[in-house]
Amino acid sequence: MTTHATAHPLRTFTQLSLALLFGIFLIWPTWAENPPPAANFRAGAAISDVTPPLGSSMNGYLQDRHATFIHDPQHVRALVLDDGQTKLAIVVVDSCVIGRKLFDQAKKQIEETVAIPVTNQMMSVTHSHYCGTMEPVGQSEPDPDYQQFVVSRIVDAVRCAAHNLEPAQIGWGIGRVPQHVFNRRYLMKEGTVPPTPLGVTTDQVKMNPGVGNPNVIKAAGPTDPEVRFLAVRSMEGRLIALHASYGLHYVGGFDATFISADYYGAFARALTDRLSPKPSDPPFVPIMANGTSGDINNVDVFHKREKQKPFEQVTIVGTDLADEVTKAFAKIEWHDQASLSARQRELTLSVRRPTAEDLTRAEKIMAESRDLPQLTTLEQVYAREATLLDKFPEEVSAPIQVFRIGDIQIAAIPGEVFAEIGLEVKKLHPDCSVISLANSFHGYIPTPGQFSMGGYETWPARWSYLAGDSSPKIVKVIDDLVKELKEGK
Repeated sequence: MTTHATAHPLRTFTQLSLALLFGIFLIWPTWAENPPPAANFRAGAAISDVTPPLGSSMNGYLQDRHATFIHDPQHVRALVLDDGQTKLAIVVVDSCVIGRKLFDQAKKQIEETVAIPVTNQMMSVTHSHYCGTMEPVGQSEPDPDYQQFVVSRIVDAVRCAAHNLEPAQIGWGIGRVPQHVFNRRYLMKEGTVPPTPLGVTTDQVKMNPGVGNPNVIKAAGPTDPEVRFLAVRSMEGRLIALHASYGLHYVGGFDATFISADYYGAFARALTDRLSPKPSDPPFVPIMANGTSGDINNVDVFHKREKQKPFEQVTIVGTDLADEVTKAFAKIEWHDQASLSARQRELTLSVRRPTAEDLTRAEKIMAESRDLPQLTTLEQVYAREATLLDKFPEEVSAPIQVFRIGDIQIAAIPGEVFAEIGLEVKKLHPDCSVISLANSFHGYIPTPGQFSMGGYETWPARWSYLAGDSSPKIVKVIDDLVKELKEGK
């Protein structure tokens, strides 16, 4: 019988430990020079429904309306990106206007539930004028219960998008759709611009002067025909989401009491038909954000359009955009990695408050209109706005935000931004696009030159109250933030 010696447990442990340490020592230089690959880039997306009930208030007009029919639903569309170190959330809501208070509520809850910092969340609205009222604009007042419902659904969309995170590839592209963007402000022949609702007679431009108006000289500003987008897909090739932006106001052309996401929704439906026609789990999330469209619409005043059926033009615009994006999508260069970063800065901007003379005039008009069920004239509406603006502070804080996603940047401005501003940002940084109506709402934002021409977008109201020198300050902050992100500061 052969007897085998049994190794002492302590001696065996010591020998193994020394061998392990010696092995680590041998491979350490190689590991230090070639660290393990970073965690895979991940993406997730989700949609939630925020359609209000029939009878709800709808804003976007100077008079209030109440929903009588739901043509197509309102949605929140969310995209979450993760590079292994940083998470970003991009949210677009089918709504005309959402203010900072509600966006901040949603952001705080998201930070608490899915650990995405508030400054890493970019939230904006499409600016469809056929949605439930979320902010007091014109003579529309929001239902607090509906406001909180939408806030909760924004949070739900981001939480679900975060839950759907998976290894992904990312790419981006640019298309051009010039046939649907027209500057809606026109220089007019001398003496043909009527006084403003406040009695000012120095306006040089008129918004929407009417098709075929013989007093039109030329458009007062440029347009931006680009549609820029980023797309993410699973490692198996399933399309997760596509986020695009285009500088065009709503299209309309149907009953003003119909709930609709306008061309933003039509784009989403058409793009799904082209890029992801088969149902998938999770489903493909198409997103259209509002670019720099503060002075842009879909009306060519020099050429009369043939009479159309309701929603026909909405469908045409959405389909043309989807076709162009589909064409550019085919040329995408896909990346397995894309580093992410975000910057946000609070910018103090001056408020144009009414003068004593303005208030005296406004109070007289309001006294004469006190018993009316609804204000019907521009003079009455703007008199009311003057009394409300009198309660505004001298200055407001505007959040200016920039995301860096791989080789591109997205800047977010809290207002209705003129096309000229977006073009200025692109001139400074060709890879940077601009999203309007984001993170807060500070009304129309024209350039100083456009502001000096007057026009509807400059008439003092809760949707137009920033000082005329605001846009250069905003562009300067965006320029600084983009440079910081590019330099990795």
